[in-house]
Amino acid sequence: MNVDYLLIGQGISGTWLSYFLQKENKSFLMLDDKDPKAPSRLAAGIINPVTGRRHVSTWMIETLLPNAWEQYTALGKQLCIHAISHKNVTDFFPSPQMRESFVKRAGEQYEYVSIPEDQQAFQPQFSYDFGYGEIHPVYTAHLETIIPAWREKMLQENRLREEKFIAEEMDVFPDHILYKDIRAGKVIFCDGAICARNPWFRLLPFAPNKGEALLLNIPDLPDERIYKKGLLLVPMAGKNKWWLGSAYEWEFEHDQPSPAFRDKAEQTLQHWLKLPYTVTDHIASIRPATLERRPFVGLHPLHPAIGILNGMGTKGCSLAPYFAAQLTAHLVHDQPLNPEADVRRFSRVLSRNIS
Repeated sequence: MNVDYLLIGQGISGTWLSYFLQKENKSFLMLDDKDPKAPSRLAAGIINPVTGRRHVSTWMIETLLPNAWEQYTALGKQLCIHAISHKNVTDFFPSPQMRESFVKRAGEQYEYVSIPEDQQAFQPQFSYDFGYGEIHPVYTAHLETIIPAWREKMLQENRLREEKFIAEEMDVFPDHILYKDIRAGKVIFCDGAICARNPWFRLLPFAPNKGEALLLNIPDLPDERIYKKGLLLVPMAGKNKWWLGSAYEWEFEHDQPSPAFRDKAEQTLQHWLKLPYTVTDHIASIRPATLERRPFVGLHPLHPAIGILNGMGTKGCSLAPYFAAQLTAHLVHDQPLNPEADVRRFSRVLSRNIS
């Protein structure tokens, strides 16, 4: 089989890269082993314009927000699914100090945060003592429907094989790669945290972290927004379905759900949510974050037939469509990459890796 590109992984990055390559009429084949613990299959899909306790603007958010809405809307139309929703965050303050910090930020006329006038509006659903603020606009990308819908499309078009990629079976040449029965002009790794063990990119400063969440059924909670009090309570695409998470563990022994997180999450619910709920699942995954919190995009400095679209971390739903489009333009039309994301910023490090 001869293709222009071999894509490793059908998470959020692989999905978007294949989407844009298809628009360019490029041939490709995806390999994905359908790992049930892949972070793209477990994530809540939040696209938030602010980050951290000080509510600073997320990197490139002025560009990423409108781009995400446009691209997910277009993808949803193609797949005949609801791919993205506008769901602002209602942020309940856990302490007077956090309220004071948020009020100060809102007083600076910061466009993404505000203090609603009616501070009692959510008393029927939640217990809270220090009021709340609102973060806006916030979107949720419905990965729980996007990923399987795109996968089914790729399977029907014979563009995807459900199998594990084995690095030792790939031969690399300056202008192509050979893998089993496949000859491809380039291979692009979109395989998440596992790429930290990749023989060509393992020297990159990956910083994988573990996330956990509970899946809930909450029949009586209005689903037009996201709720936050330490943890995030996020409406999913299905009726009455909610996602509660997520932990950020930088040191972890395994990728399995932990009793400690479940205890913490249920205690949070018992003190916060006044409505009845049912826990339907407890999930965990390892995110492909990076030390400098910037993605890895582009071609290996020593091996021009090998590329990467990875390291999206917790911002994958906003970063992936933007940088997948940029990488496609780079591959097909030789357009430049954002230097803050271009993997060639690590040329000196990667040049020590001559696998």
